[in-house]
Amino acid sequence: MTPPQTPETRLALDPARTALVLVDLMDRIVALPLEPYKGTEVLSVAEELAAAFRSAGAPVVLIRVERPGITEQPSGSGLAAGLAKDGDLKIVKQTLGGFQGTGLDERLRQRGVDTLVFGGIATNLGVESTARAAGDLGYRLVFAEDAMSALTEAEHQASVKLDFPRLGSVVTAAEVSLTPSG
Repeated sequence: MTPPQTPETRLALDPARTALVLVDLMDRIVALPLEPYKGTEVLSVAEELAAAFRSAGAPVVLIRVERPGITEQPSGSGLAAGLAKDGDLKIVKQTLGGFQGTGLDERLRQRGVDTLVFGGIATNLGVESTARAAGDLGYRLVFAEDAMSALTEAEHQASVKLDFPRLGSVVTAAEVSLTPSG
């Protein structure tokens, strides 16, 4: 359990310039044996973050993967039930990351977004690939460590301890605070 955050320990983000990006929160992926957090735990934290972003008027981006070249996607390939709400940006990718060939960058730029907060599954695959592309495109990156998980704890930890600190800020979901700039 994360201790309560004081205003001094929270990361203040402008909701007019920040989007939440949730990667591959699909039933078949949430159901995988994941570490260090179960898929249902990740989904719960992601849903709380999404509700906070929507409440603040900040965009929520939901990315899911479809396998290319097949006529029917595997069972459980839609977004987790109840995750998507009206107004969310829904992106379908056919690559590991969420930017290639999806129009995501253009849609974010149209909304004036320059900061992305990440969550999803798997930390070291879809989340990291999408984040690396976002970094290359000049976005400020924030990683909600408890809103993501991987197939092994070692894979998750390698991303959040070694890679993500070089790309942006690693925080807990409770440390994300949306505060309009004035």
